[in-house]
Amino acid sequence: MTVGVLLPVAIPFVAAVVTLIASERYARLITYLAAGSTGLATAWIVPQVVGGVAPSVRLLPLVPGLDLALRVDGLGMTFGMLAAGLWVITSVYCAGYAEATHLANQKRFFASFAGSVGAAIGVAFSGNLLTFLLFYETLTLCTYPLVAHNENRESIASGRRYLLYALSGGLAVTVATAWSWSLAGTLDFTEGGFLAGKASEPVLTVLFALFLGGCGVKAAIMPVHAWLPAAMVAPTPVSALLHAVAVVKAGVFGCLRVLGFVFGPEALEGSMAPMVLAALCGTTIVVGSVLAVAQDHIKRRLAYSTIVHLSYIVLGGALMTPLSMTGSIVHMVNHGLAKITLFFCAGSIYAAAHVDKVSELGGLGRRMPWTFGAMTVASLGLMGVPGLCGFVGKLLLGRGALEAGQWVYLAIMLGGSVFTAAYLLPILKNAYFEGPATAKSGEAPVAMVAPIVAVAVLVVVFGAVPAVMGVQHALAAGVAAGVFGGNP
Repeated sequence: MTVGVLLPVAIPFVAAVVTLIASERYARLITYLAAGSTGLATAWIVPQVVGGVAPSVRLLPLVPGLDLALRVDGLGMTFGMLAAGLWVITSVYCAGYAEATHLANQKRFFASFAGSVGAAIGVAFSGNLLTFLLFYETLTLCTYPLVAHNENRESIASGRRYLLYALSGGLAVTVATAWSWSLAGTLDFTEGGFLAGKASEPVLTVLFALFLGGCGVKAAIMPVHAWLPAAMVAPTPVSALLHAVAVVKAGVFGCLRVLGFVFGPEALEGSMAPMVLAALCGTTIVVGSVLAVAQDHIKRRLAYSTIVHLSYIVLGGALMTPLSMTGSIVHMVNHGLAKITLFFCAGSIYAAAHVDKVSELGGLGRRMPWTFGAMTVASLGLMGVPGLCGFVGKLLLGRGALEAGQWVYLAIMLGGSVFTAAYLLPILKNAYFEGPATAKSGEAPVAMVAPIVAVAVLVVVFGAVPAVMGVQHALAAGVAAGVFGGNP
């Protein structure tokens, strides 16, 4: 049990060290082996968690009542499996992208990538706030070299901005963690929270602002979102990692963890703090959607799309109902699948045609049918078309808004889906129906196209296969039941 919980976290970090030590020609092989092993080790835990067991391990006792510890519950399993599973596919795509674009400094690139995935899984499997904080900050340090990888002026500036935002958010979480320990005498994540009755409402409100402000940086909630579009100067696999797997998902995961397992419904009953967070998320959905429509650069358009859909997830948590929480967890996975597909497609387009603007896509859909076929599937999924992965999560979030009596947020969610169509469909329109392609090209290398097709298939599987959807929903509903009480 102990080894089983530790392996998915340890393997990526070991791979990162080995990659730095070994010759560069072995970097991709090490990544393949590490990603496959991590995926298998994570999948091994799934049946236990689905069966109601939360495997755990104490890593390092510090003081009485406080350890560095791992514990895998339904929420952690959901995020951990997303990170581990997509790393398997991303490792193949990264190798193809590195070959097609002659990527420099591949040892550092693959080592940092492995460390980032290990930190993300560590965040997912953390058993308490201290362990969460350790991996949360490690994730920042591991992803910084990826954001600044190209080492030009723009990349360095974006990397510095990312560090400034992320470390400031981490500082807020650090202060809140220490304060929570002094109030409650424990930092262990507890279903329904552990801060109820431990402090006055003003103190809890300040703690709420520190926790959610700190996690909200990585979740790119406005106005602390500016680092994310700026980070689009990084190589496309890094953008996919930031937007679908590691950094932003660690942010929304942290928000859900704090809402349900640090505060909980009892501590927040009667407080306006969740409604303030909901208002920020609603504003982010509206403003981010408008900004997305205005972007001509493909990756920046997708970046603002990410900002919008992250706020869907946090909004579901802020509404504090069982259905909204369930919808948030489901959409966290489904957004990851659709968004990584879209970023993979953007990278494929650039590698094959050296095109990175929506206005320059004319006719490329006919020259790159596999890439744009996958992009079509992912776009429709993100819009919430039934039968694809985005539909169920958005449906549950909408029902959660009704459960909370918040018609305004239901309208914002529905309007956000219309805006999603407004900024994604023009990409497909230009690619399929405009004039001849502006550059002669066919598909990108098979090592890039195959992962694109694989994740596009997952967009369909998670929206149409009852067995898969059942397991996903059972985990999410079980988390909500634990937080709010009642049956899944």
